[in-house]
Amino acid sequence: MIAQNKKARHDYLIEDTYEAGLVLTGTEVKSLRAGRATLVDGFATFRDGEMYLHAVHIPPYHQGNWTNHEPRRVRKLLLHKAEIDRWELKMKESGLTIVPLALYFSDGRAKVELALARGKKLHDKRQALAERQATREMAREMTRRNRGEG
Repeated sequence: MIAQNKKARHDYLIEDTYEAGLVLTGTEVKSLRAGRATLVDGFATFRDGEMYLHAVHIPPYHQGNWTNHEPRRVRKLLLHKAEIDRWELKMKESGLTIVPLALYFSDGRAKVELALARGKKLHDKRQALAERQATREMAREMTRRNRGEG
């Protein structure tokens, strides 16, 4: 695992996920192997029947020279045509976006886990937070009772 986008799970309702490959340059791969990347502002778009990943920050490789890459460049995603068409149809629905959830290596190749997501409203975020806190308090109370303290 190189990077995770924990904020995406808080800000969006995840409807569907998929794994895609990335087209990278040599210094980007070396920087990723060093474990440096940020997915927080990332999103995907469609152009000319292909899918591209925007605003994912992969910092320049510290030992690179003039061949170093642009940190926030647009990167092409590697997906089958049928998968791109299916996601493009779903994207036509209002309020849906494609966000990266995780960036990792699988069999030596860089992969990104993408999610088709719908933005949460403020009250949804508050409700999810309240549910999480209630679950945590119930678990805490159960362990306290099992110890014989209550």
